[in-house]
Amino acid sequence: MLENYYLCGIIKKGIKMKKVKYPIGIQSFASIREDGYVYVDKTEQVYDLANNGKFYFLSRPRRFGKSLLVSTLDAYFCGRKDLFKGLAIDKLEKDWTEYPVFHIDLSNVSYNSPELLKEKLSSEVAKWEEEYGTNEKSSDPAIRFGTLIRLTSKKQGKKVVILVDEYDAPLVNLIHKPELLEANRETLSGFYKNLKANDQYIKFAFLTGVTKFGQLSVFSALNNLKDISLNERYQKICGITEEELHRDFDDGVATMAVKNKMTKEECYDRLKEMYDGYHFCKEGVGMYNPFSLLNALDDKEFGSYWFQTGTPTALMLALRDTNADITHIAGQMVNAEVLQSVNSYQTDLTALLYQSGYLTITGVAPTGALIIDFPNEEVRLGFTNQLIPIYSSLSSGTSSSLSNRIKLALMEGDVDTYIAEMRTLIASIQYEFFKQTEQAFQFIFYVTGILLDAKDLLTTAEKRTNRGRIDMLVETMDYIYIMEFKLDQSPEVALQQIKDKDYAEQWATDPRKKILLGVNFSTEIRNIPEQKGYEFISV
Repeated sequence: MLENYYLCGIIKKGIKMKKVKYPIGIQSFASIREDGYVYVDKTEQVYDLANNGKFYFLSRPRRFGKSLLVSTLDAYFCGRKDLFKGLAIDKLEKDWTEYPVFHIDLSNVSYNSPELLKEKLSSEVAKWEEEYGTNEKSSDPAIRFGTLIRLTSKKQGKKVVILVDEYDAPLVNLIHKPELLEANRETLSGFYKNLKANDQYIKFAFLTGVTKFGQLSVFSALNNLKDISLNERYQKICGITEEELHRDFDDGVATMAVKNKMTKEECYDRLKEMYDGYHFCKEGVGMYNPFSLLNALDDKEFGSYWFQTGTPTALMLALRDTNADITHIAGQMVNAEVLQSVNSYQTDLTALLYQSGYLTITGVAPTGALIIDFPNEEVRLGFTNQLIPIYSSLSSGTSSSLSNRIKLALMEGDVDTYIAEMRTLIASIQYEFFKQTEQAFQFIFYVTGILLDAKDLLTTAEKRTNRGRIDMLVETMDYIYIMEFKLDQSPEVALQQIKDKDYAEQWATDPRKKILLGVNFSTEIRNIPEQKGYEFISV
C-alpha cells in the first residue's frame, strides 16, 4: 500500500510549506474530509446536478473519481452539512434536508455466474430493509427493491435517493462471454426498472459506469435517464483540471520538480504529457486522470499508475477475437452517437475504447465529426504494452525488453537489427492471428511503432501523400523511415513502389537521413524471409 507523502521540511521564503495528504484510493467523501486529505472541490457542480434534474447517468473511465462523486452525493442527500463546511456548496444550500439513500456499489464482485449478481443485489436490499423496517417476502431482489422504495418513502414521508456506482460492472468484464452477459443483463434490467416504475417515490437517481450499453443492457428499461457523459455543463465533475492542479497541488509539483531535477514549469509540462488530455465534450477542457496524477505527486515519479490497477483483459480479448483494425483506432473520426452507446461487443469496440478511457476526444473535424485519439503518453504506452502479450506468447517483461532493442536499432539507423528483432516478435505471434493478409503483418509493425512512439520517435500508419499512402512512417531525431509492406512478393518490389511514387519527396529539404524500407512477408513461413530491401538516401 502506498504511504501518504507529507510536504514538509521544504523551505519557501523561510516558511515551511503546508502538509498535504493525497487521497489515493480513498473513495469516501466523509473520510477525505474528516481525515484531512486534500479535496478538489466539485460541490458547486454537485449542487447544480442535485437541484436541476432527477434521473442521471454518467460514464467516465475507471479510476476517474466516479465513486467519490457518488459518495459526495450520498453525504449531501444525507444532510451531512458538517462535511461541506468551507466548500462551494456551503454557500449555496440552505435547507440540508436528509433523505433515505439507497447507495449500492457493484464493482466489488467477480460476477462469473448469474447467481452471484442476484446474491449481491439481495444482500444490499436486505441491508436497506433492516435499516428502514420494510419486509417483502419475495426471493426476487427486483420485486423487493420496488417494495422497499414505495414503503420507505411512505413511512419516512420523503422521497428516496438511489445511487448506483459502477452499474455496468456485472457486464463490462463479460463482453467476451455473451451468454453470461445476457443473464446478468436480464437481472439488472429487472432491478433497474424500479427507477422508472416508482418515479413518484424518487427524489433523485444517479448511475455511474465505465460504459453505456445500449440494446444489450438496461438502458432499454431506463429511457428516463439523462446521459450527461458528453454534457459540456458537467465535463469537469470528475477528474482534475489544469486550474485545479495549479490551485490545489502547486506545492506538490514543486517538491516533485526538485526530486526529478526539473524546474517547476518543466514538471507541470511533463505531468500534462503523461496524465492530462481527456476531453468529455466537443472542444472541452483537458482533464487529468486523478488516480495517476495523485500517485505521481505522492511518489514523485512519472509512473504508469492507471494500468497497474488492473489489466483490461476482457477488452483486449475482444479486440483480438473480433480482429479489430488497431491501425485505424487512434486518430479516427466518429459521430458523437457512436461514443455514447455500446450495442454489441462485436461491433462497438471504438465506443468501448472511448468509454473505458483508452481513447478521448481530441478535436472536431470540419464535418462536425469528433476526432478521437489516445489522451496521453501513459495510456498510449500502456495500451500497446497490453496488446503484444495478448497476441503473442511473450510476457510483458519480455515484450518490453524486445521493444527497447527495436527502438535502439531505429534510433541508430540499424535496419538489419531492426528487421531481425521484428522477426523475433513475429515468430511469437499466435498462429490464429495470421489470415494471410498484408494487414496482419502491418499491424504488428504498427503496434510496435506506437509502443516506441515518443518525442524522439514518431510513428504514423498509412501516411497520405499526393501520390498515395505510405504503409508506415517512422521519424527519429536523425532518421526518417519510409516503409512499404508486400505479401509474398519481394522487398525489391516494395522498395520500387516507394521510389516510383516518390514518397520521400516531401522530406527533400529535411536534413535527416531517409531510409526507404521495403518489407516482404511470406505466408509460407509466416514471417519476413532473410532478404534485404532497403536504401539510404543521403542529403
